[in-house]
Amino acid sequence: MNAQDVMKLIQENEVRFIDLRFTDTRGKEQHVGLPVSAFEEEHFEHGHPFDGSSISGWKGIQASDMILMPEASTAYIDPFYDETTLVLTCDVIEPSDGKGYDRDPRSIAKRAEAYLKSTGIGDTAFFGPEPEFFIFDSVEWSVDMSGVYSKVTSEEAAWSTADKFEGGNTGHRPKVKGGYFPVPPVDSLNDIRAAMVLALEGVGIPVEVHHHEVANAGQCEIGTKFNTLTKRADWTQTLKYIVHNVAHQYGKTATFMPKPIVGDNGSGMHVHQSIWKDGQNLFAGNGYAGLSETALYYIGGIIKHAKALNAITNPATNSYKRLVPHYEAPIKLAYSARNRSASIRIPYVANPKGRRIESRFPDPAANPYLAFAALLMAGLDGIQNKIHPGDPADKNLYDLPPEEDAKIPTVCFSLDQALAELDKDREFLTRGGVFSNDFLDAYIELKTEEVNRVRVTTHPVEFDLYYSL
Repeated sequence: MNAQDVMKLIQENEVRFIDLRFTDTRGKEQHVGLPVSAFEEEHFEHGHPFDGSSISGWKGIQASDMILMPEASTAYIDPFYDETTLVLTCDVIEPSDGKGYDRDPRSIAKRAEAYLKSTGIGDTAFFGPEPEFFIFDSVEWSVDMSGVYSKVTSEEAAWSTADKFEGGNTGHRPKVKGGYFPVPPVDSLNDIRAAMVLALEGVGIPVEVHHHEVANAGQCEIGTKFNTLTKRADWTQTLKYIVHNVAHQYGKTATFMPKPIVGDNGSGMHVHQSIWKDGQNLFAGNGYAGLSETALYYIGGIIKHAKALNAITNPATNSYKRLVPHYEAPIKLAYSARNRSASIRIPYVANPKGRRIESRFPDPAANPYLAFAALLMAGLDGIQNKIHPGDPADKNLYDLPPEEDAKIPTVCFSLDQALAELDKDREFLTRGGVFSNDFLDAYIELKTEEVNRVRVTTHPVEFDLYYSL
């Protein structure tokens, strides 16, 4: 779709408003609305000015003027607004030079794709993320000087067997780790997921599967088709938007927080990846699990840089509540065919065109533009420097003898550790000007503020541990 197609779409659908959207450093979509009378085809060439000084981690007040440059191919009619509204995803442009803003995540993703082409290794990177999420009936929390608490309410939760509900307690619900995936009424969220699927397909995102996930209390997944790096990140942002808003329409609340409940599986975002050149899948070969040497080197790069990647692919303090043993969390930096306890899995596919690798440690708190770009840069470093990942791990990595377990490296155990690793292992990200040191410094500063806020806040578990000492 080009600019002329968008203007025709606006006319044919009697669009009343244009919603210009972009993504901030943390990964949250932001937006500004224009009445259609204020939007012209020239916006695709000149963009829309806005003040970037209030976006966390972005420009200061002394240099706040920025431009939102809409991309015509991203256009879709919003399924939730009362007035007919056309959504356009935008790059953030630096007005002084007309280039993508150094700290704009979408511009970083585009620079990663351009860098891939410049290396001559490949011309296309395909990504296929699987963001899991929870749907709760309600959630509440409080953080102030008097104390801290949080409370999740879910009629489907395993802990709700004795609760009183309007119409009675039916008793049908998943047990802990029992959500994958009985039919209704145990799975109480099929109709909500179906509405999400229809909304996704309605805006042009192909859906391949939807189902309840392993955890009780409403963990779900909607599998959507792979695409090129930036386009697939666009789709991930739209998926989050649709999941949040459909849940809201049903009087429920959805979250992509990695570990919102204690004692059951957290939500991951397994990321499938492959590199192509001239229409050929460079990951297909005759090696282990049908992989090429290029694919193995790509894996080697991800394993080498995994701890630095954690700061971007697992960017929340809460991310590291998920990255613990025995909750299907892939903490071991190893690769294996079909073994879900390894951090890199090679899915079984009959057709070599579908050959790919799957990084299992990322989670859906990640900014998809930054996460996909960082994974690609790590993999490319592996290819460029022929970093072999060693032998595959085909055993259950959760149940190894201590002497074997000690030999396998792990992901980071906290966000502050991951930020320190990123600070010292960043060169691979800065090649080709994809990530700048200025952006990485700002990112580390922004995330360190989150670490420090959690660090100084008294936790309810501390009362349980220490109050009566």
